[in-house]
Amino acid sequence: MSSRSPVPAPRLVPVRLSVTVALALLLTACGGTGVQGTPGGSGLRDPYFPKAGNGGYDVSHYDLTLACAREGDRLRLTGTATITARATQDLSAFDLDLKGLTVGKITVDGAGARWNRTGQELTVRPHDDLEKGRTFRVTVRYSGTPETITDPDGSQEGWLPTSDGALALGEPTGSMTWFPGNHHPSDKATYDLSVTVPQGLRAVSNGEPTGETTTEGRTTSTWHTAEPMASYLAILAIGDYTVRRSTTPDGLPVYVAVDPAEDKASREVLARIPEVMEWAESVFGPYPFSATGAIVDHAPDVGYALETQNRPVFPGAPDTALLVHELAHQWYGNSVTPKTWRDMWLNEGFATYAEWLWAEDHGGDTAQQTFDALYDDGEDTYDDLWSFPPAQPTSAAHLSDSPVYQRGAMVLHKIRQAVGDDTFRAIVRGWATTHRHGNADTADFTAYVEKQAPDEDFDAIWADWLYGEGKPERA
Repeated sequence: MSSRSPVPAPRLVPVRLSVTVALALLLTACGGTGVQGTPGGSGLRDPYFPKAGNGGYDVSHYDLTLACAREGDRLRLTGTATITARATQDLSAFDLDLKGLTVGKITVDGAGARWNRTGQELTVRPHDDLEKGRTFRVTVRYSGTPETITDPDGSQEGWLPTSDGALALGEPTGSMTWFPGNHHPSDKATYDLSVTVPQGLRAVSNGEPTGETTTEGRTTSTWHTAEPMASYLAILAIGDYTVRRSTTPDGLPVYVAVDPAEDKASREVLARIPEVMEWAESVFGPYPFSATGAIVDHAPDVGYALETQNRPVFPGAPDTALLVHELAHQWYGNSVTPKTWRDMWLNEGFATYAEWLWAEDHGGDTAQQTFDALYDDGEDTYDDLWSFPPAQPTSAAHLSDSPVYQRGAMVLHKIRQAVGDDTFRAIVRGWATTHRHGNADTADFTAYVEKQAPDEDFDAIWADWLYGEGKPERA
């Protein structure tokens, strides 16, 4: 205002001019981009994990270079993560999720960046503000012994030591224990991974293997994941594995890695992968990824299998039903990924119903018989079956409870009863195709079903089976 005034004001003008000059000098010192950004959000306010993920940017690719060395009875990790992302707002700072580990250096587009840490939040302040729409690369160098996380339901994830190595499992938040990133299912990316381990061990990951070399007592394996993947589906398995490579009849690569202690017990089931894949494609539509397979470790303390992308991991020899379940997840959960953890039933309900369909198509109980038995006597096996509706778990501690799995499958069967087999099969295939490599939530699903069967009234199914409290009337 004083610069526009025709009357000098000796006491005020120099002060205001000095502030202006100082601001200009400050902007010049900061790079003079003219961008005046604000910090990206620390957390995406997920209903169950509000600090998971971060706002202000979208990741397109992770390039991870890792090296492991023995430190006592655990593996110490040294890593470099280069993350390619696009700013979705003008950014003065942004957060990455990283739990534990020691950060040594961070650069953004090659220029040194400042950072600080609070809990799992690694806040990065680039030398220059980042303009909305700009693609940038942040490189983080880090090291340490990764942590094991105990989830709200009491299970363990993150970095899980095994008798000869480690399993890095990430559902729902464990991936932040071994690489920094935007660790929420809504931000999917492609991956390149290079892992160096002591000779005698092997590192197995997602996607397709692109090389393996051994020099000076250390073995380096490289892996490429070409299709988008949520970080909770990333796998790093380190151990002494027997590896078998093959292809399905239509040429899809199959890569199986098995701990020798589980090889004999798992061989017959794993040999059925091509058969299961052929059946799954006939039911769910074209397979959405470039490779398939499995990892079977000897890790009895882990207590659960996980649908890690391309290559589900089992802590021991699986049975056929479990193999079907985890491979079905490649369509439902991995390709069509939930927008938030509230939508977990879209993963587990579909994979559980896949088990019902497999049994129906292979001489076992029909899906109707399975549904009826569950409705009549399900409490004998699942005492919490009617404790909450599948679309509204009561807390993070109950995301993997039976209402999400079994009642989720029952919702799908109720849809099938309403529309008939032909329309139901079209819905199942169309849902996987429409949201291929994307994210979707329960509202997207109910809208999709209603659109595919416009003459049906689904209100009672949604109200009683998807969102209803207690045991619905059979109807």
